[in-house]
Amino acid sequence: MIDVGAAAARGKQVSSRVSQAGAGWDCQEIGSFQALRPDQDSFSWLNPATLWRSRNEVLAQLFGDPSPRVRRRWVASQRERGVDEDFRVRLDLGEEFTFLLLGDTGEGDASQYSVVPGLLKLGQGTAFAVIASDVIYPTGAGDEYRDKFFRPYKDYPAPIFAVPGNHDWYDGLGGFMRVFCDARPLSAESRGFRLSPGGLRGLLWKKPEAIDEAALAEARKMRPDPGPALPGPYWVLDTGRLLLVGIDTGIKGALDREQGEWLRRVSADPRPKILITGKPIYVNNDYHPCPIEGGGTVDDVVRDPANNYVAAIGGDVHNYQRYPVRVDGRLIQYVVSGGGGAFMHATHTIPRVDVAGVHEDDFKCYPLRGDSLSFYSLLYSRRLRMRGLYITPEEGLALMSRRIGNTPPRPTPGAPTGARVRWAARLLGGWPMPFRLPVGRVFHRYISELSDWDTPPFFKSFLHLSVTGDTLRLRCFAATGCLPQEEEPPLEDEVEIPL
Repeated sequence: MIDVGAAAARGKQVSSRVSQAGAGWDCQEIGSFQALRPDQDSFSWLNPATLWRSRNEVLAQLFGDPSPRVRRRWVASQRERGVDEDFRVRLDLGEEFTFLLLGDTGEGDASQYSVVPGLLKLGQGTAFAVIASDVIYPTGAGDEYRDKFFRPYKDYPAPIFAVPGNHDWYDGLGGFMRVFCDARPLSAESRGFRLSPGGLRGLLWKKPEAIDEAALAEARKMRPDPGPALPGPYWVLDTGRLLLVGIDTGIKGALDREQGEWLRRVSADPRPKILITGKPIYVNNDYHPCPIEGGGTVDDVVRDPANNYVAAIGGDVHNYQRYPVRVDGRLIQYVVSGGGGAFMHATHTIPRVDVAGVHEDDFKCYPLRGDSLSFYSLLYSRRLRMRGLYITPEEGLALMSRRIGNTPPRPTPGAPTGARVRWAARLLGGWPMPFRLPVGRVFHRYISELSDWDTPPFFKSFLHLSVTGDTLRLRCFAATGCLPQEEEPPLEDEVEIPL
């Protein structure tokens, strides 16, 4: 539990669970992150060119996903280079160490850079960092790593590892494999047009972009000691005390047969493990076990007591969520950590949590549902010039607590939840619509993805994990973009996991 009094006594920032100021609503001074940003236009999903470059997602859903075939080619190429048979990276860290984890980072705009100062402050002395999903938006192109990876993390002195997300696959994984695995491009496949779904997909498919090697070499100088290269798009970080197992879920969130066999093999090691995945297993009160070609799921592997997984952490969804799930008497922490830089996905559309027997009171998310509702109401009241759409943070927390049936995470004295507030919440997916219209699902899937902004609060987050003795301590810290929270990042969630 977070000790508010002790935090205040130490001069630490209290979190959004304690005060409106802790959420960044009372921002008087923007943080120093602005000085770190490159001098360029902000990233926007409203740009038709951005959407067109990202077309492989739609094509994969309509006509089939070629990423498993391409992944097998990358893996075969790496094996020919003589990498470790189990795609293992050994790190000599001793019995106690700390590391960072963040997901969905690389938009290269204010929301990404707002995370950097707090990350550098709390990252002092950490052994490494891991990016879980979508290192580079919109398509993972190698030439975009300069301002979306090397520049923002140039002052982080330890190695940074990563698992690819669906956006990294829109470039055929070329940028990811070149930067993190030091791999050379695959030879082009000769595939003529066929009158079939696969043939149509090939005709429209975005091809990998050639990398400017000279520019990439110059960008690499920003991080002179990158650490060991990863052996492939999936891997094991062997710290001695703890194994981190990173998997590649491609575009559609599944594993090919070869990767599935590898996962089962490396998971048989009896030491405690954390799974790191491009797509989370539990998210938005829903279950996505991640199928493996040929049968079974990734979660079958995680749940097997012989494999000793203590946590599974995934990106893809741009917020923080934690589900403590009981499996045969054990407690496994399933975490969403996708708040590392990209636009915020709404949390106010998450219903009262009951998936896998998790009680609402044990579920944690950031931003709080009420803050999420209030922020999107502010955003769209301005864009649509509808003052009546705005819901204050107090109203948002009070209304969402009434909707979910829990105690407001922070005090909301006298906050009204009348007809106007409820109808505004209905339009934004935070309150039930008459006749069960699917407004909430539409809002979360489409509207929020078109809602980038460059001013605080950003509601970003990252994880700090420490191994001490027989305990893994997982903490989620916030980044609002405001100077006070930049100097002392608020602690939004904390859990101790026995090893």
